[in-house]
Amino acid sequence: MQIIKRRESQKYAFDNRDEPALHVIEGETFQVETDDALSGMIDDDSDDPFIQGFDGKHFSELAQATPGLFNPVVGPIHIKGCKAGDVLAVHIDWVDPWRYGFSGILPRIGPLGDSLRYPDCADGHVQVIEHLAGPSGFTRDGTAKYSENLSWPLEPFIGTLATAPEREVFTSVLGQGPFGGNIDCRDICAGHTIYLNSYNDGGLLYIGDVHGGQGDTEFTGIADETRSTVQLSCTVIPNKRNPCVRIEKPDSIVAVGINLPMEHAVYDATDNLMQWLADEYDVPPKDLYIRMSCDPAFRIRTYQMVRLQTIQHVVGAEYPKSRLFNAIDSPTKVNS
Repeated sequence: MQIIKRRESQKYAFDNRDEPALHVIEGETFQVETDDALSGMIDDDSDDPFIQGFDGKHFSELAQATPGLFNPVVGPIHIKGCKAGDVLAVHIDWVDPWRYGFSGILPRIGPLGDSLRYPDCADGHVQVIEHLAGPSGFTRDGTAKYSENLSWPLEPFIGTLATAPEREVFTSVLGQGPFGGNIDCRDICAGHTIYLNSYNDGGLLYIGDVHGGQGDTEFTGIADETRSTVQLSCTVIPNKRNPCVRIEKPDSIVAVGINLPMEHAVYDATDNLMQWLADEYDVPPKDLYIRMSCDPAFRIRTYQMVRLQTIQHVVGAEYPKSRLFNAIDSPTKVNS
């Protein structure tokens, strides 16, 4: 099996001029080792690791660039047979976080970065989170140890997954769009298929920014940031273009919206969902439009709501597959 080892290919932009780090064929399983979003805040996986701080040389060197050299990605990965104008379907087998992750507070960044009421929420703080192996013997189904008294199940996912755009270059920390990017969507995880537009021959896929877990919104701007190993494969849907990222889960589908302000992201996600269901599941748009307001199974997922430079808000409109084969030509009418 082909594998890209950690830091063999480390980029900070989605750029179609990059030489591919790996060539794979459609359906081929491969692995990628990713770095954490701050390129080594925890240096080793010993019982007593050295932890970088936000007030040290490591962070200050990353922050000197504009925008900062945060969120490194691996790639691009060239998928044989994928053309510009296709959709790349990325199938995620599993995501194994490293032994440690970290979260905390970036200094003076985030919604409370200038708070007078909560001054301790403005100062930089690193919170180490240990990742314990689960029944499989791997961290993919393990536990996040936040403190001696608090733990929760790990729910690892890929925070940044993108294809190279056609004409522009986007940084891996701020780049977002129909090509994917830094959208911190917790549904980009094992067992799910992610649909990204391909704007270049080969697709040119980038992967990075794995999280051991994340709450809705990623409020402080950093979740459970960690190194990882990811196993995945790709297939191609020829001659297709989606309005934005789409995700297929075992029991539901999620259409993503990326915009500012938040309500516009919701509008975009629901429009993405309506197009998807009309084109591929024959659900009449009028029918779905009404169902969104009355069916409790319709959900809006808030993935990313971070206040950082040009980053937009990311939401998902989700609907269960069990409802998709019960469409009706028109809603039931009541005579008045």
